[in-house]
Amino acid sequence: MSEPFSVRVTVRGYETDVQGHLNQAVYLNYAEHARWSLLQAAGISQARLVGRGVGPVALETTIRYRRELLAGDEVDVSCAFEWGGGKTFRIRQEIRKADGTLAAELTAVGGMLNLAERKLLPDPRKIFKDLATDLDLFGL
Repeated sequence: MSEPFSVRVTVRGYETDVQGHLNQAVYLNYAEHARWSLLQAAGISQARLVGRGVGPVALETTIRYRRELLAGDEVDVSCAFEWGGGKTFRIRQEIRKADGTLAAELTAVGGMLNLAERKLLPDPRKIFKDLATDLDLFGL
């Protein structure tokens, strides 16, 4: 199996809190940035999703904070899809400092929403397979 998709982000000073470490909500932004970066790398734009009448949705997210991040730290945010049966899938993500230190682990449950009906589609893999130009990024 290949390495998970990853993007590098530099922690910006305005993203830190009064303790000087990365604000908890920003971890979610970094995770979302990595997910959308993966979609783009796989050839799936927001415009293509909307044109198809679908959109990915987050149903649950869990974050485990392991080490603090400070302004100026460079981090790599990984993203790996895990497929089961049914309407949902999991996304496992890690945020690691440039030296490899694990700063946070995120697990998300997602689905693919029919934008007109506002209901989850029965097989989100099918949409990713139909739209993606690089299925390997999704583990498909």
